[in-house]
Amino acid sequence: MALNPFFTQGITGEQDLLEDLVIEQIKMFGKNVYYIPRTLVKEDMVFTEDTLSQFNEAFQIEAYLEDAVGLRGDKDMFTKFGVRLSDQATFIISRKRFTEAVDNNTQLIVEGRPNEGDLIHFSMLGKTFEIQYVEHEVPFFQLGKMYVWGLRCEMFEYGHEDFNTGVPEIDVLETNLSNAITLTMLDGGTGDFTPGETITGSVTNSTADVKSWDPDTGKLVVVNRSGRFTIPENITGNTSLASWTTGNYNTINNVNDDTDQNWDIEIQADAILDFTEGNPFGDFGNSGGTI
Repeated sequence: MALNPFFTQGITGEQDLLEDLVIEQIKMFGKNVYYIPRTLVKEDMVFTEDTLSQFNEAFQIEAYLEDAVGLRGDKDMFTKFGVRLSDQATFIISRKRFTEAVDNNTQLIVEGRPNEGDLIHFSMLGKTFEIQYVEHEVPFFQLGKMYVWGLRCEMFEYGHEDFNTGVPEIDVLETNLSNAITLTMLDGGTGDFTPGETITGSVTNSTADVKSWDPDTGKLVVVNRSGRFTIPENITGNTSLASWTTGNYNTINNVNDDTDQNWDIEIQADAILDFTEGNPFGDFGNSGGTI
């Protein structure tokens, strides 16, 4: 038997009214968040995954935190690789507002919807979440239409992505979490490097971003390094025009991570193995002076 023709399943006016009410509810009871779209720089076409990503834009949009009693997930876990934060959250955003605030203003990997792999920065908690799954059928066709996206997210784990959104509280993720090394400069330089600026080597054209600079000790901490600087090499700040010459630096001593043990392991290994030998592990295959 056909449906009763006197009862509609939702007309445009009713759908628009319900959509406006949904948006109003999110604006009243939600929080402002930043939606940060991912830009693929180098995609692995075999495994269909990104090997290098950038986050160059951030769009503020209101979102309702579905988990009103707090974040879900396994909380803080101790693993063999250290402490892992696995907080989870579900953010509800209006489809109409997403189109207006984000989709119309940038190029998404998949147009017309939030993308898995994009980020949500929740300023109130000072935390950044990665979208794991986009729920598109809850609530299920109220008055014959879908009005919201459900973004199931987990705490973002930094993997050396570049952040250039222009929002300081977001871009600081790269400064605080990326691999950072210390360049020790020789005496006689001029000017002071500015945190956040890019420096360039005069010989190698290698670049890096300044995290901190101490003119008294000549210690320049840099992140996001594009190559190796030579010793000595003149380093110039692109903004400050400060100019100093490198004295020494260590590429395996990450000063951004107190638990990093690469340098300690290197020292211990040098005390055990003689790397001045052509083959420090034995004489096999070393006849005639070549390996």
